[in-house]
Amino acid sequence: MQMAMWTRFETFLFIILIVACVAIYYFFDLSWLKIPWTPLALIGTAVAFVIGFQNNAAYGRIWEARKIWGGIVNTSRTFGMSLQDMLTNEYAETKLSEKEIQQEIKTLTYRHIAWMTALRHAMRMPKPWETTANHRTNQEWGFKPPEKNSSLDVDLKPYVSDSDFEYVMSKNNKQTALLYLQSHHLRKLKEQGIIWEFSFLHLEGVLEELFTHQGKSERIKNFPYPRQFATLNHFFMWIFVLLLPLAIVPQFAEIGKEFADTHPMISDLFVWFCIPFYVIVAWVFHTMERIGRTGENPFEGTANDVPISTIARGIEIDLRQNLGEATEDIPKQFPMEFNTQF
Repeated sequence: MQMAMWTRFETFLFIILIVACVAIYYFFDLSWLKIPWTPLALIGTAVAFVIGFQNNAAYGRIWEARKIWGGIVNTSRTFGMSLQDMLTNEYAETKLSEKEIQQEIKTLTYRHIAWMTALRHAMRMPKPWETTANHRTNQEWGFKPPEKNSSLDVDLKPYVSDSDFEYVMSKNNKQTALLYLQSHHLRKLKEQGIIWEFSFLHLEGVLEELFTHQGKSERIKNFPYPRQFATLNHFFMWIFVLLLPLAIVPQFAEIGKEFADTHPMISDLFVWFCIPFYVIVAWVFHTMERIGRTGENPFEGTANDVPISTIARGIEIDLRQNLGEATEDIPKQFPMEFNTQF
């Protein structure tokens, strides 16, 4: 039902188009206005292949994006666990109190949450080729990811100090700046002996893994599905849909003539039966092409994208619960809208 609502404007267009073609053919007796099936079948076959290629590529981008953010989940949990067990006074020259060590762990953990916040905001930044959210059937539902209802500076402020905030906001790539701050902080703790050298190397390796996930996510965001494939596929689909009436209407008229002697009334009106068949074929081709376009940009913020906001908030809840924070101090998960996660 939702799919029918999602494509209803195009479906109405197909109905108007085929009714107009049949009416012109029927009332003005334009039996010469037709094209043979062979060239149209060749076009349809080519369009079907290109649509299939596009859908496979779009699904590949979505699935890769989901795996990247799944990796961020696992690496984040590893980072939080390592921080709690690797910051100790065992090798410290000047020992810190337990409260001071817990504060260092909290600072590093909160900065990691800030990194996820900056990354998800960067992934939601609009690109010129991201146009799916502008479609009227997407806008009428009012789908908006949390990043559209807030700004990065507001979301970032609670997790970092004022000096870190000023430093990060002065950089173009804010998520990279936060990982640099993490590395500098870990080095400082290593020099104080709060982190053992081998523990420092392990934590630096975790930061390197986070950089890898970030780079992969940015690669998908900043490199679109090749426009020569997407644009030509869109045009080819519409060429096929617009030419199809010139073949299907005369074909149904010819079929009707075969039983003109036995059922003259049905024979005369049989050409009108092509309307539902045309609408079904055109709807299938258009919907499959549109599904491919919808999946090209998995971070745009539409209903079918990877729910990076929900993933990031879920990691934050896990990390803060394991810091021992009270439930009322931890933010709730982002609510679903129309059974959709963002």
